[in-house]
Parts: sequence; structure tokens; C-alpha cells
Amino acid sequence: MSVEQPLWRALTAYRVLTLLYALTLYAYAYDNYHHPLGAGAYMAVLTVWTALTVRMVSSAERCTLRFLVGDLTVAVVGILLTPLVDTHDRIAEGTPTLPSIWTAGAVLGFAIKGGWRWAAWASTVVCAANIIERGGFAQDAVHMLMLVWVASVAIGYVVEVARASERTLARALRIEAATRERERLARDIHDSVLQVLAMVQRRGAAIGGEAAELGRMAGDQEIALRTLISTGPATGPAAPVMARRAADSGDAAEPTGIALLTVAADAPAGGGATEGERPDLLALLARHAGSRVTLSGPGTAVSLPAEAATELAAAVGAALDNVRVHVGEDAHTWILVEDEPDAVTVTVRDDGPGIPEGRLADAEREGRLGVAQSIRGRLRDLGGSAEWISAPGQGTEVELRVPRQGETGR
Repeated sequence: MSVEQPLWRALTAYRVLTLLYALTLYAYAYDNYHHPLGAGAYMAVLTVWTALTVRMVSSAERCTLRFLVGDLTVAVVGILLTPLVDTHDRIAEGTPTLPSIWTAGAVLGFAIKGGWRWAAWASTVVCAANIIERGGFAQDAVHMLMLVWVASVAIGYVVEVARASERTLARALRIEAATRERERLARDIHDSVLQVLAMVQRRGAAIGGEAAELGRMAGDQEIALRTLISTGPATGPAAPVMARRAADSGDAAEPTGIALLTVAADAPAGGGATEGERPDLLALLARHAGSRVTLSGPGTAVSLPAEAATELAAAVGAALDNVRVHVGEDAHTWILVEDEPDAVTVTVRDDGPGIPEGRLADAEREGRLGVAQSIRGRLRDLGGSAEWISAPGQGTEVELRVPRQGETGR
């Protein structure tokens, strides 16, 4: 049940009880009205309106804006009608208007439906009507009107906070359910699929020939699957992504070159970031892991603003594409994610031959803008910069850096 549903029930009861109160006041002061029959006609309309609209205030779906405006109109008409049916002396003494405190129910409907802004608007209309009815700013009237205004705005604010809390709780429950399901699948996969893939990899390597290629593909799938089940959802905390490499006989030695990508977000990285606004960079990069690509990172999520995380992941993907195109499919690549106080660093290392001096500048002049746009351009849009350091036979080093600004914690 929605957290605000009890408020609608309370409003329904309030409208009925305040109607009875207004009818009692009318009956008690019947002989004191200047036009008692005119006042009685309005009270009859108010009674019929309240009875016919009981269901309208029973839920947020039924309580439409059109109804709320009509409800407020009934209240305001009653307030403005009071000087026409009551005596001037009674009004000067501060006697209640025809709808009396039933008017507050109309304002509370706005507060529950639309929050404190709607409540402030409706309260202002009621206050203006009461000032016109009294013919000026009487002290007791101003006191009561300010009380209604402050109370309705406060209730509207509480409703907004309750709705936000309900949404947060719903998200937490969905994450918990997804985590439990992922853990269950991980157990099943570990007991069956991963073991089969590992066996196919070992047997393929032992048999050789086409079976060895099949074994290598099975090893790729095993590592990718292990990475998938060991990380959380893309928008939530991730488990440690540890260094992985296939155990096939074709593995090469450690690389001689380094491609260094350094990115620092310029938005707060506080732990209170909401889901979807600060995705985990590790989870975004996990899809690149395989027998030829090793992914390592810290034991906690590396959260960044959505734009920065997406663009950085795309830049890493472009760097890996360059390795595959210019070094070859058999090249080994290592991705290291480091969450530093002033930057998020992603290191992409490969065992390639390096880039000849001036080759990047020549490629940009020739119109091949893969590096200039896919990597350097993405980081420049984030306020960062990119530099390449490479030598023939010694690999490549690419450094992309965006200073982290205004962050107090992660």
C-alpha cells in the first residue's frame, strides 16, 4: 500500500467531520444570520458536494486536478458569500465563514496530491478570499490564515519526502531481489556451466588442431561468464574484478608498452548518489574481459557521473579496438582500474610493437580520426586532455586526464 494512502483516508474523514461541524455552527447561529435561508442554501450545496465527492478523495488516482479546483471553488464561494448572508457585526467579531474549517480540507487535497507548491498556491487563494470577506487585515484573521498556510505547506513537504522515501525503498527492494537471483544463478552456473567450459578448454588444448581453437573460445566464454557473475549491476556496487587470464599455452609474456588513461570526474562522488546517476565503471568495462583481455580493479565500485562513466568506457573500448586492428587479434591487453583521491585511472596495456613517431599526427592529417575523436575528443568534452607516448618495439602509452573537482568523498 502506498505510504500516502492513509493520508487520503484521513482527508475523507476530515471532510465529513468538518461538514458536520459547519452544519452545527449554522444551526446554532441560524437566528443571527441576516439571510438565514441564503446561508442554508449554500450549506445544502456544500452537503451534497461533500457526499457526492467522498470517493474522489479516497485515492490519488481519483483525486484529479479538475476536482481539486472545483473543491477549492466551492470553498472560496462560501467564504465570499458570507458577507452577503451574515451581519457586519458578526463578521467584525470574527465569526467563522459559512464553510468554516471545511475549507482546510480543500487545501489539504492540493497538498497531498501535488506537494508543498500546490499547497502554497491553494492556501494563498484561500487567504485572499478571507481577507476580502473580512474587508481588511484583521489580526485574528491573519493569525489563522498564516496557520493554515504554514500547516498545508508543511504537510505537502512531508508528502513529497514520503514519496521519495517510498521510491528509494522500492529501488532497494528491486536491487536486493536482483542480487539474490544473481547469486542463485552464480551458484548454478559455477556448478555446471563453468566446469564444463573449463574442461572443454583443457581437453581442447591437449588435443590440439581445431579442438584447440574450440578450447580457446571456451576459455574466453568462461572468463567472461566469471566476470559477469562476480560483478553487480551496471548502476550499483560491483564486487572486486580480479585479474584473469586464460591458462592456454598461447599466452604471451608481460607487455612492454603501457596505455595509461586517467580520468577524474568533475561531479561529486558522494556515497549518497542515487542509482542510475552514477554507474559503476568496473561493471561497464567487465564486458571487455576475456582470455586476451585481463581486467583488474579495486574491491569497491568505482562510481562516476553517468556521462563521464559512459564516455570513459567508450574511450577504453576505442583503445582496445586500436589494439585489435593495429596489433592483431592475438595481442594481450591488460586493463587496470584505480580509484584515486583526485582521479579515476584506467590503464590499458598491450604487448604490441608500439607506434612510430609522428604516426598519430599523420593519421589525423589524413582524416583517420579514431584516436583524435574516439579517445581524445571524448575526454576533451569532459574537460580533460590526452597524450600518447610510444616507441617502436616498446608498446604504447596513452594518458587521458580530467581533474576531479568539488568531491569530498566516494
